[in-house]
Amino acid sequence: MRGGAQGQLMLGDDGEAWVVKFQNNPQHLRVLVNELMATKLAAAAGLTVPDCDVIEVTEWLAANTPEMYMDLGPRQEPCRPGLCFGSKLVGGLMPGNLLDYLPEEQLTGVKNLAEFAGILALDKWTCNVNGRQAVYTKGRREKHYTATFIDYGYCFNAGEWVFRDSPLRGVFQRNLVYEAVTGWESFEPWLSRIESMAAQTVWEIAETVPPEWYGGDAAAIEELVEHLMLRRSRVRELVESFRESNRAPFPNWGKRPGELRKSLFVEPAWSDKFSGGRVM
Repeated sequence: MRGGAQGQLMLGDDGEAWVVKFQNNPQHLRVLVNELMATKLAAAAGLTVPDCDVIEVTEWLAANTPEMYMDLGPRQEPCRPGLCFGSKLVGGLMPGNLLDYLPEEQLTGVKNLAEFAGILALDKWTCNVNGRQAVYTKGRREKHYTATFIDYGYCFNAGEWVFRDSPLRGVFQRNLVYEAVTGWESFEPWLSRIESMAAQTVWEIAETVPPEWYGGDAAAIEELVEHLMLRRSRVRELVESFRESNRAPFPNWGKRPGELRKSLFVEPAWSDKFSGGRVM
């Protein structure tokens, strides 16, 4: 698979396709922690994310699959077997069901476009220092795509587990997805769910992480959770910093629905333009 962690697309014994990331990935061991925790936090906030889990890769499979290796520049290293991070492949194995880019005219029609505001709040909360990534799927008879938010390895500032905030970190590359934002109400219900997320929920998510993914340093992961709990009250401040940046991501902030830019609206199908025999 593409990406710095050099994940592998693998078929699980459940018959499902999983994107698997290994402990000896080139980015950092803690990337696995970040992926598991942040994906589950996003799911707890009600955002559209892939199912994820701890995946066991056997020593036999690693030893008998020549393609399972890490490219480390001047050398190659076999993927380390054991407990790995697994993210279920969005769209499954059916060809043509998955895209990682949409042109503007299709992006504006994404069914859950409003969720880009919610994932922005999540990325600010978790200090995602990478750009926001999404993939898009639709059923055979569906006209519009649904976005699924993927790749959380650089949350918590990747392997450092420190929170160095910057206005343009953790945001989507195109402002188009934010044009429907008219105020704080556009971040609901996700923002309120983040701000009020129970400590027990976050601790239970942290407890699902295998200790070998953080080197058995219980104090480090406890400190990470404590920082997250403190940061819940700062999410609006961090979003505000992005709003005030020279990127100007929210051009319709404070406007009423009738005042929004036309680019927000998908051109209706020809049959939808008729009502009562008159062109509307």
